[in-house]
Amino acid sequence: MPRDKTQNHEKIIAAAYDEFLKYGFTEASMRRIADACEMSASGLYKHFPSKEEMFAALVEPAYEGLKRAFLDIAERDIREVDGSFSGSSWEESDDSLWMVRYIYDHYRAFRLLVCRSQGTRFEDYEHELATLSERSTLKYMRELKKHGIRVKKIPAKELHLLVTTNVHAIFLTVEHDLTRKEALQYAKHLDDYNIAGWEKLFLA
Repeated sequence: MPRDKTQNHEKIIAAAYDEFLKYGFTEASMRRIADACEMSASGLYKHFPSKEEMFAALVEPAYEGLKRAFLDIAERDIREVDGSFSGSSWEESDDSLWMVRYIYDHYRAFRLLVCRSQGTRFEDYEHELATLSERSTLKYMRELKKHGIRVKKIPAKELHLLVTTNVHAIFLTVEHDLTRKEALQYAKHLDDYNIAGWEKLFLA
């Protein structure tokens, strides 16, 4: 990309972030973004074919990265299950902590995702992540059973509500605009809370 085009692209990204954060996706104006960049609306559309694609450019890389990391860690945890598993095996779990670290490493993207994605294809991000978590949890529990570990059966609707609650609890850090330090401390407490809860619910 030529230098001047690259500079224009960077200006658009910066202006788009400010616009979406201030007005939300639905009320954001491509005209205002163009004006902030001192360019025409037609020039803006040469970089992004739609407002939706512009929003996606700001949030999708970080969001997709979070999903990939989540699935990788879930698969690792499943592979590590063996007959020596016990309740104490969960004591080192840091599911909330690593997610909060990732979120705060990409905070600007997640600020838009959590607070300003209504009206976009990303607005159901919590449901999507909860579904991934639900599937991974069921797979994990099946693996425990394969190794002779007794696991209590939780009604499917209850499990869905529980994992949805867990996902929402993590993103509250962004919703309430906690500092990184505050968010990490909260995540540690959230992990302690979740570990005790999952042990009580699942282990027979």
